Amino acid sequence: MVVTVMSVVAMTGCVSVGPRTIVRDRFDYSTTIAESWKQQTLLNIVKLRYMDLPIFLDVGQVVAGYTVESSGSLGAALTRGDTPDNDVASVGGAVRYTDRPTITYSPLTGDKFLRGLMAPIRPGTVFALLQSGYAADFVLALSLESLNGLHNPVSAQGGQPATGAHDFTRALALLRDIQRAGALTFRMETGTHGEELLVFFRQRDMSSTTAAGIAELRALLGIGENDGRYSLVYSPVPGGKGELAVHTRSMLQILLALAGTVDVPQQHISEQRASAVPRADSEQMPFMVKSGEHRPQDAYVTVSYRDRWFWIEDTDYQSKRAFSFIMFLFTLSEEGDDRRPPVLTIPTG
Repeated sequence: MVVTVMSVVAMTGCVSVGPRTIVRDRFDYSTTIAESWKQQTLLNIVKLRYMDLPIFLDVGQVVAGYTVESSGSLGAALTRGDTPDNDVASVGGAVRYTDRPTITYSPLTGDKFLRGLMAPIRPGTVFALLQSGYAADFVLALSLESLNGLHNPVSAQGGQPATGAHDFTRALALLRDIQRAGALTFRMETGTHGEELLVFFRQRDMSSTTAAGIAELRALLGIGENDGRYSLVYSPVPGGKGELAVHTRSMLQILLALAGTVDVPQQHISEQRASAVPRADSEQMPFMVKSGEHRPQDAYVTVSYRDRWFWIEDTDYQSKRAFSFIMFLFTLSEEGDDRRPPVLTIPTG
């Protein structure tokens, strides 16, 4: 007589792995997004040298869903008698891991983005960076076209250096020395035209060297003593009494100025594929992008364009500082967007 017995055990489960993925994913995603942001910024600088259209694509949202499912089974068929070879036993199991990241991309276009890209940076924003510790000569050389009528020798439009270019460079050096001495301060006040930023040159407890630097700076800028107090205004021409006029650049102008330092083959310039930039401009800009036919082994950021590699060397501190500063300026110049982000529906089963 043959007796058959079958026993089945099955188990299924869904285990949350979220807490264990936070440390890994948070840093992996942030590192990857930061690296892609650097590459996108450098690519757009290179494209501007070739008069190509810069495109910015923002990472809107990152939603990651994880699921672990497991199942198992056990079965047996037994016989009585002299036929043990007919006994059968089976064991089975399965584990399934699912990773469903959902990433949204938003092309930066429209009126608000164009205003942020093409509108001049507010003077208060530029000088607030000095107050936070950025070097005056570095920040103002990148972000200003002129300072109280003195023109930046590196023009965002290219061409020959304007009148007063040497005095502009000297004025920035003096501002940096005064800043290091702690004699350059700022204050926000409410005036007849709303809030305004006041620039002060501290008069007390300063060395004779600092006092001489302030006097030379006033002479270069053509500003009177005015108790060391000046209202910061936006203007391409010298300001009035008690005013310090600055002609700030837009983000697009800054990118164009940086694009002039991109190393491109002379053939591309001769064939008018890339714009020609006066050598003096590229030499005075604290930024340099190198290029070659082979990908570099040690670079801060690298992109491929027109069958060539373009990069910033990891050992080039000045270029890295300027590049990081530009990306920081992008966040300061962004226009707010009232549109809600897209609603994502993540499947749970």
